[in-house]
Amino acid sequence: MQSFIDIQKKLVPDLLQVLQKRYSILRYIGFMQPVGRRSLAVSLGLTERVLRGEVDFLKDQNLIFTNNVGMSLTSEGKNLLEDLEGLMRELKGIDVMELELKHRLGIKKVIIVPGDSDESPMVKGELGKASAICMKKLLTGKNIIAVTGGSTMAAVAERLTPDFSKKDLLFVPARGGVGEDVHNQANTICSNMAKNTDSKHRVFYVPDQVSSEIYESLIKEPDIHEVLHLIKSASMVLHGIGDAITMAERRKTNPDIKKRLEDGEAVGEAFGYYFNEEGEIVHKVFTIGLQLEDLAQIPHVIAVAGGASKAKAIKAYFKQAPSSTILITDEGVAKRLLKG
Repeated sequence: MQSFIDIQKKLVPDLLQVLQKRYSILRYIGFMQPVGRRSLAVSLGLTERVLRGEVDFLKDQNLIFTNNVGMSLTSEGKNLLEDLEGLMRELKGIDVMELELKHRLGIKKVIIVPGDSDESPMVKGELGKASAICMKKLLTGKNIIAVTGGSTMAAVAERLTPDFSKKDLLFVPARGGVGEDVHNQANTICSNMAKNTDSKHRVFYVPDQVSSEIYESLIKEPDIHEVLHLIKSASMVLHGIGDAITMAERRKTNPDIKKRLEDGEAVGEAFGYYFNEEGEIVHKVFTIGLQLEDLAQIPHVIAVAGGASKAKAIKAYFKQAPSSTILITDEGVAKRLLKG
């Protein structure tokens, strides 16, 4: 027997279009609140006239309220939005995509959030929310959580909450800094994660790239040696996946190596390793901290990356990634990967 949703799609497809539009409006208000009508119209790609009618309807249903600073969800609106999430996943076929992508990549699990991070900053927040939920399910007893840097990891930190403190947590940077915006460095992200969960963290003030001589010298320092031991003992790793050339530029890579990446057609980067589309390692940065081969010994590995533009990078990395990895990504990436 066909599901009610399948029947509805055939008999009243307009109803589902209206449902998806109003769901999107509620999602954006929830993410941006309090938000003005003009800002919301721009974010949704709707005219203010069309949006006005939808907003009036949602107000009449007591799902949103307005004041002099903008629109926000009512408690009833928040509850309805949560109830709608499962339905919208089914409507979009996200559950089916998760299973198919899991089998294609040969990994433990795939979690997909609606939307495309390249098109909306809200989706990156949804990646953070999904990551927080996933982490909470995996935490047991004492936990050492190694975290890389990047804006996606910063979004995860924002979604962690004090109820995580029921577990014994210690956040440690997975590697040295990349020399990027301090807000996106692993030390800062670990500090924010610890603050938001009322737990502990350690700092790791070493460069991302070092020579072999400096490496041998640094790892003899007691503090660095201790943090390295914690990193290698991690029970969970949270990491991003980057576009190869973007990461090379962030690291201020010298022109010779950058040319090697371009000649080798590198598309993705993780843990200082640069991969081509076949998953072959084109170049490896000599780094202090977690190495790709260490991941096989870590019980829980969570990769978080979104935006359709990262699809090639994600596909390349998963030709090397451990099969125990959980990928948390968005609809933009999933559709691009499943198209082949």
